[in-house]
Amino acid sequence: MMKGTFMGYRTFTCPIARDCGGCEWLAVPYTIQLRRKQAQVEELLGPMISGDAGELRGIVGMKGEPVAYRHKAATPYAHASRGRIACGFYARGTHRIVRCDDCLAEDPRARHVLNAVARVAARQHIPAYDEDKGTGVLRHAVVRCGYATDDVLLTVVTNVPELRRAERFVAAIREEAPEVTSIVQNVNTRRTNAILGFRNKTLWGPGTMRDKLLGCTFEIGPTTFYQTNPAQTEELYRLAIEGAGLRGGERVLDAYCGCGTIGICAASANDAQVIGVERVEGAVKAARRNASMNGLDEKCSFVAADATEWMAREGRELRFDVVLMDPPRAGSTPEFLDGVASLAPARVVYVSCNIETQARDLELIRRNGYRIESVTPVDMFPHTKHVESVAVLSRR
Repeated sequence: MMKGTFMGYRTFTCPIARDCGGCEWLAVPYTIQLRRKQAQVEELLGPMISGDAGELRGIVGMKGEPVAYRHKAATPYAHASRGRIACGFYARGTHRIVRCDDCLAEDPRARHVLNAVARVAARQHIPAYDEDKGTGVLRHAVVRCGYATDDVLLTVVTNVPELRRAERFVAAIREEAPEVTSIVQNVNTRRTNAILGFRNKTLWGPGTMRDKLLGCTFEIGPTTFYQTNPAQTEELYRLAIEGAGLRGGERVLDAYCGCGTIGICAASANDAQVIGVERVEGAVKAARRNASMNGLDEKCSFVAADATEWMAREGRELRFDVVLMDPPRAGSTPEFLDGVASLAPARVVYVSCNIETQARDLELIRRNGYRIESVTPVDMFPHTKHVESVAVLSRR
């Protein structure tokens, strides 16, 4: 990694940037990156915001140098010459692995651990997965590093249900990468591009890690959805909670709640009563554990259900002051948005990781009697074209 300056702004270079392609804007000064992302939001959402006499706020960029912000990292593994195992990143548009010793965007602990797995597996003659033949053992590894803690969770993805001499493998990993605090084996025997399978087996340690956001503690497992840039996640959540206008005692619906992060932070900060709805049962169980861990059992409850169906079946019997929604990149659905309107909350806060699908959904929410008060872009992924935003809407 090298640093330089351009028109007074710091820039970065990476020896594998051309092949990796993960940081498209790495050579663009960060100030200019932020201007470009602000312009993206203005172009796509500006007319709606202006039509509602709302406010497009300035983008929230990272404080300090925008490096080492990814606290989750992964690698594929493949056969290499002389008995070695290749790891790193897939070259853009291919499944050719580009070696990576250090990554500008990642927590420095992550790549060290991922490369240690390759070295240990090669020494212990654990064969890498051959995706063309569907044979071999070692497919991927995923590392999650704590932002506010020293926890490091390593998940090793295998093509077999049992890892031979697992204790020997674990001992070697702990020696090579003493920063690791837990090791889990994830089993994925499917012929798929998906990294993770459905079965986890703890090889050493608790099988989870803990981290903190806005003073709240969260338990994170191998398959838990947890933002990769915790520093900016805190900014995102602050904006969402501020936009909700909570003063204490309000009832909040946290849709697409995952492991409960945003709802728990809202309940902790503002004494709100939160009901989280999420269709993934494992995530709901994690959310309940997280609420209990933070002493919020009486303020937070979580339901395993499809949010659209739950709103139609049970949600109408309750009065919600605010709906918080943080859908996946594909956005929400007209049925869900109609369900939100039927609850008639005073405010809707829409956290989005894809402003194109957010624009589509905001149009539907506006048709259902809401106006945009504000939109704030947030830069979660420096050196890329991606931009997130928090939209705050109120009933007309």
